[in-house]
Amino acid sequence: MALDEILELPPGTLQGPEKLEGFAHWDSTAVISFMALADSNNGVRLAPREMSSCETVDDLLRLAKVDA
Repeated sequence: MALDEILELPPGTLQGPEKLEGFAHWDSTAVISFMALADSNNGVRLAPREMSSCETVDDLLRLAKVDA
């Protein structure tokens, strides 16, 4: 699973600078799914408090230590 799947978007849709608040499916379930994704794929454990400071897709990817 990838972030675009979590947000119910076609693969390859996300570019990085998009604001998270603009996604209808960016909700508490998506946050938990992204936390699980970061842990399983990158071994990075994220806290909801850390994620609350993220405004863009790029912010999330940096926090999860994903090389874009």
